[in-house]
Amino acid sequence: MNTTPPIHWNLRLARMDDVPALEELILLSVRALQSQHYSPAQMEAALGPVFGVDRQLIADGTYFVVEDAGRIVGCGGWSMRKAVFGGDRARTGADELIDPSSVPARIRAFFVHPDFARRGIGRAILSACESAIIAAKFSNAELVATLAGEPLYAAFAYEVVERYEVPMSGGLKLPVVRMKKRLLP
Repeated sequence: MNTTPPIHWNLRLARMDDVPALEELILLSVRALQSQHYSPAQMEAALGPVFGVDRQLIADGTYFVVEDAGRIVGCGGWSMRKAVFGGDRARTGADELIDPSSVPARIRAFFVHPDFARRGIGRAILSACESAIIAAKFSNAELVATLAGEPLYAAFAYEVVERYEVPMSGGLKLPVVRMKKRLLP
């Protein structure tokens, strides 16, 4: 018998005043849900530069949060800008807009609270992102998935383009997967 309580959550666009809660959520999500795929040293080195809040997504109105009883339990979004992943702390200069007629939109920065994992939150956010991307006249989407996130995107018909490692501080590397999907014919 399933003893998990039902979820009564709300999907909405993120606001700048959500940033502290997002930063806390990212720490919890990474340390719990990425631990089967990455070492503690890799996760800690990636927090901030790879796993972090990108305020530009919030400013652009392309970043979603899921709330349960007023608490943010999931987040993720998409971008019409050049950056394909990472927080904004180390970014210098503007993140340039991309051309929807020739460059894919970017799926970005998905994190779910460990207590709410595998309950449809990631799927709901990804569906909202794809609808918004199509409305913005992009035909394609691409993303850089963590090893933990790859199954979600594969379930949505994203195809692996390449596997590579992101260099990080201390000589560490983070294995990731670049994936793509055609959204419009």
